[in-house]
Amino acid sequence: MKLFVLNSGSSSLKYTLYDIRDGIRKIVWGMVERIGEKEGRVTLFHALEKEVILAHIKDHHNALKLVLRQLDKYGYLKSFSDLAGCAHRVVHGGAKFTAPTLIDREVLEAIEELIPLAPLHNPANLEGIKTLMKLSPTTPQIALFDTAFHQSMPEVAYRYALPEAMSLELDIRRYGFHGLSHHYLRDETAKLLSKAPRQCNLITLHLGNGASVAAIKAGKSIDTSMGFTPLEGLVMGTRPGDLDAGILLYLMQSKGMDAAALDQLLNHESGLKGLCHTNDMREILERKAQGDVKATLAFEIFCYRIQKYIGAYLAILGGVDAVVFAGGIGEHSAEVRERICTQMSHLGLVIDEVKNRAFTKGAQMVHSPQSKIKIAVVQTDEALQMARESVKIL
Repeated sequence: MKLFVLNSGSSSLKYTLYDIRDGIRKIVWGMVERIGEKEGRVTLFHALEKEVILAHIKDHHNALKLVLRQLDKYGYLKSFSDLAGCAHRVVHGGAKFTAPTLIDREVLEAIEELIPLAPLHNPANLEGIKTLMKLSPTTPQIALFDTAFHQSMPEVAYRYALPEAMSLELDIRRYGFHGLSHHYLRDETAKLLSKAPRQCNLITLHLGNGASVAAIKAGKSIDTSMGFTPLEGLVMGTRPGDLDAGILLYLMQSKGMDAAALDQLLNHESGLKGLCHTNDMREILERKAQGDVKATLAFEIFCYRIQKYIGAYLAILGGVDAVVFAGGIGEHSAEVRERICTQMSHLGLVIDEVKNRAFTKGAQMVHSPQSKIKIAVVQTDEALQMARESVKIL
């Protein structure tokens, strides 16, 4: 029995194929890039090797046919109809979807209705679902929502102080994102702590080009930094995070910016890129080491905002078992982890510099024996989390 896990974007897709006969074992994984462009790229990773195909990839249907051709070539999968199921990442599930859901016509319609809340993501997610449903009509399709994990937030955390009628009419509330990652981090950290997830109070940090932090109490998300959209919260690669709404009014009035211009500014030109002209933390650290003032400031602002959220969540949780670093930056930048924890040592976060710099992959504690709060680094795996949840309902 095999499970196909798909994360479909507007011009790309990522997939992982799992064997689920006895547990969950990753078989092969890959990606398709530049769908709809002149020359696309199809990459298959297996064992320690990879195969790359360059071709014009017209659409998602063509992309998945090329993926299947590669999988068949190496004997991994002859037809999508041979699968036990297909699991799809859907960014926005609104307040309606709080758990993995088998996809039928009603679910498809509900995801389409949520497009105004995630116009950059849900249409692409739907494209992947509809394409696989056409390629394999009898295979169970499962939707897993990035907002679902945070639907345990209490109203005091998810409500905005806007007129009630407006909030209800337009479904304006904090939804939170990166839920699949935060869910995975909770479970993996619980193993490190030798506890059940429901026994854990955690602050989980998913730090990548997109970044968010979650407060987890007794295993459930009670607050998170991203809100109605993924724009709120931490400073990110190209997004500013928390921003005075009055700035937007000022830009509209002084610069005549409309919704499209503001969208471009907030989603693609701000954050680390806006501060120092790059959203690559590796480049920022290199420039910082050379004394670059703008890169140094970008690094400091990035870490400072994270510290503020950790401090706030320490306050609302009352007691914390561990602070968990993950995501491309959280996993790979020992300097970011060290900078944040060193500045918070007075609150009980004391990092072990040797363990911190020795981390490469997997899941590991990196705190000093003197630390009152444990510090973990966990290599997140959203695809595996999707597989775990899908297997439960297949």
